[in-house]
Amino acid sequence: MIEVLKPGFLTTVQDRGRWGYQSFGVGIAGAIDSFALAAANLLVGNREGDAGLEMTLVGPRLKFHKDTILAITGADFNPMLEGNSFPNWTCHLAAAGSTLSFGGKKKGVRAYLAVAGGIEVPLVMGSRSTYLLGQFGGFKGRPLKAKDLLPLPPLARETHNLIGTHFPEKLGPPYEKNPTLRVIPGPFADFFSEEGIRIFFSTEYTISPQSNRMGYRLQGEPVTRSKPEELITCGLANGTIQVPPDGQPIILLADRQTIGGYPIIATVIQADLPLIAQGGPGDKLRFKSVTVDEAREAYLKLWGNLKNFKQSVLSLPRSALNEPSL
Repeated sequence: MIEVLKPGFLTTVQDRGRWGYQSFGVGIAGAIDSFALAAANLLVGNREGDAGLEMTLVGPRLKFHKDTILAITGADFNPMLEGNSFPNWTCHLAAAGSTLSFGGKKKGVRAYLAVAGGIEVPLVMGSRSTYLLGQFGGFKGRPLKAKDLLPLPPLARETHNLIGTHFPEKLGPPYEKNPTLRVIPGPFADFFSEEGIRIFFSTEYTISPQSNRMGYRLQGEPVTRSKPEELITCGLANGTIQVPPDGQPIILLADRQTIGGYPIIATVIQADLPLIAQGGPGDKLRFKSVTVDEAREAYLKLWGNLKNFKQSVLSLPRSALNEPSL
């Protein structure tokens, strides 16, 4: 098992989310940077959607009560085993009794810890993700606290063959500070003035401190409307950008509500969602319009890199591991 000595700022158990329940008002949740979690899982021989830890801004301090194969991806919080730094995006062995800590944030906002076999908290509606808004799933429906004990499955001997495996940076998202996010415009362009749309695509926005896993509130030149009214309601997706009456856009994320009435000006493409995940309060971003075909091509390229990594690098017999469902 893993013992939580210090919980960090906001550390939760997440997988790829709780799908199939939005019609009942249940949000998807899951990792905000789903690519980083998937890569960490592949590095330790898991399925890409197995449960790991999402760590935010300040990493936790964890003690491993048995030998554990692990990998950390996403943000760089300077991870250390027994006080010795080790690289992100690489598979490592944490010996029984060893302690994982973090020296401080170097780059990014969210880091992901995967362990061989995944974290075995109970399934709730087919997922182990923590849904903070609903206070269920994950570990007791909440962020981790000191003295929590996370259950782990038995460690397959063959997973030791993965130690030292590295995920090349060139295969991952183009993480950068103050990114330009590609978006699909619409579907409610008629709610915005021509000037409002121009403002949206020309303004540099700042991520507000009033941001969380539900969504990022942005601060910048207000987007002007051509219609003052709101929608009755409509379905929402990860990356949906709503514009409330004050004209300040909101990018919806993993813990978003399932429906909403603010008009949608655009949606961030799937391939650029990891870039949002690694931005935090005070960081800047801009928007760039692309076509649906361009968005599809970017998605296939990024997630194709993950598939190619699995096929070319992970060579353990699949009978010894959980087959990644790419």
